[in-house]
Amino acid sequence: MDNWIKKQATLAGSRTAITDGKQSLTFAQLAKRSDQLANKLNDLSALNNQRVAILTNNSVAGYLIAMAVLNSGHTIIWLNRRLSATELNYQLADSQVDVCLYEDRLNVSELKCRTISFSEVNFASEKALPKHLEFDLETAASVMYTSGTTGRPKGVIQTFGNHFNSAMASALNLGVTSADEWICTVPIFHISGFSIMMRGLIYGMTVRLVSNFDEEEIHQILVKEPITMISVVPYMLKKLLAIKQKTGDTYNEKFRGMLLGGGPIDQETLQQCEKMQLPVVQSYGMTETCSQIVALSFSDAQRHIGSSGKPLFLTQLRLDEKTSEIQLKTPALSPGYLGQPEKYATKITVDGWFKTGDVGRLDAEGFLYVDGRSDDMIISGGENIFPDEVQAAYAQCPFVSDIAVVGVADDKWQQKPVAFVIPNEQTLLAKDLSDYGRQRLAHYKVPKNFYLINEFPHNASGKLQRFKLREMLDKNEVNELQ
Repeated sequence: MDNWIKKQATLAGSRTAITDGKQSLTFAQLAKRSDQLANKLNDLSALNNQRVAILTNNSVAGYLIAMAVLNSGHTIIWLNRRLSATELNYQLADSQVDVCLYEDRLNVSELKCRTISFSEVNFASEKALPKHLEFDLETAASVMYTSGTTGRPKGVIQTFGNHFNSAMASALNLGVTSADEWICTVPIFHISGFSIMMRGLIYGMTVRLVSNFDEEEIHQILVKEPITMISVVPYMLKKLLAIKQKTGDTYNEKFRGMLLGGGPIDQETLQQCEKMQLPVVQSYGMTETCSQIVALSFSDAQRHIGSSGKPLFLTQLRLDEKTSEIQLKTPALSPGYLGQPEKYATKITVDGWFKTGDVGRLDAEGFLYVDGRSDDMIISGGENIFPDEVQAAYAQCPFVSDIAVVGVADDKWQQKPVAFVIPNEQTLLAKDLSDYGRQRLAHYKVPKNFYLINEFPHNASGKLQRFKLREMLDKNEVNELQ
């Protein structure tokens, strides 16, 4: 397949490829700049290894460096800037890279490999590389490390074919074309952000890059600029919804909707979106599938609030008959974990389906509802309880600003659900929370104990680390509400 960067330069050279509101490049300029930067990297001997690590914020500079690496025929090892030096060094060693390209303002003093700043690249001379005219669909375009909530992170290999098939399936579902402009405020070192970059190349679509999520800034962009799509996670959606309710502003006339991923959301929030005629499409996907592989369509969104939708055109999906685990086949699926084929093999069934580790159910029309991770499921007295469902029931509770539910051992019931809460009221009583839950949940799903906490432990990807909450309980580091 033609090199996507060069192809769009010939097909849509004058169209804007990337902008941050201040700096913009057309596809023709992107192709030229990518060639120049690749030659500069070559002059710095930064391309001797097939894999090149990148540590960056959401910036045009980081975007361009990533495009230069792809344009030169090399594989990006995406590093999460929120990780500790120890975590980053593990990934650098595991991926066997010898160079890390980094945004100048980031601290790389403790990294155990050669580091080259973006400014060093810009000031380098050019040493011509052979033109890389094709993207091999079976070649690794990128590697991203899993969040590592239950063990050492695994490097997920993502081929050009994986990215292409993900983009095609998404376009068929959402009707995205080159006329769209997709705002990227999610990190580009996560699949949610990088997939927007890759879709921009494949569709010939403008990507509007934002350095970080600030709800006031994003709101103004959605009102004033010709944005058509935005990817959000639940907390982003809630923040944007609150501002929209407060101001009464209408987004620009070209705006079509929000693609929601990154975890469960409560029904009340989705119903508020529906009342405000704010199109929200829920989706389901993972790093191993290069973003969403299940999603609602805009036409189905109102009738199936709470569902992640149906498998996209290129995705096959089934539920395990005994465990209800979600299993799938898709050409967007990663071919494996870097250097760990045995771990990837454990994720594949004997008949070739990928085991996601998530538990779900299908309604009569085939729409998927994701209950949660099988690792998080609580079995209490023979009943299955999913923390996400319990937390969603408390999402609008006036007594707490946030809640997290875990399962702990229990002599009578085998396990029981308990909750950690960040309170809104100083005089909060456990009975208030228990009564609130019993009005909305089956009695066995209501947490049996409530513990006060100031903030929740999250990993660098922002995912809740429930095992750390259990450790706090074991060490008596939290106070129980009476």
